[in-house]
Amino acid sequence: MNSDQILVLGVVLGVFSIPAIVSAISDRRTPRVAALVLIGAGCLVIWAITSKPTGYSITDVPKAFVRVVGGLLN
Repeated sequence: MNSDQILVLGVVLGVFSIPAIVSAISDRRTPRVAALVLIGAGCLVIWAITSKPTGYSITDVPKAFVRVVGGLLN
């Protein structure tokens, strides 16, 4: 996996964990799994940023999504 794929996976997991955390809190449950997924997503994003020699800026994130989706469809 290259750093773009790792970044996209981390962002997608992070976005999907937010509603799970909100749902668990609203049901008065402890969001254990969702919190672990959010921590894992953060670790993936940090790993992607540190593994790319030039790093990522905010404008590079949508381009990374396009590259990953384009690679999957191509």
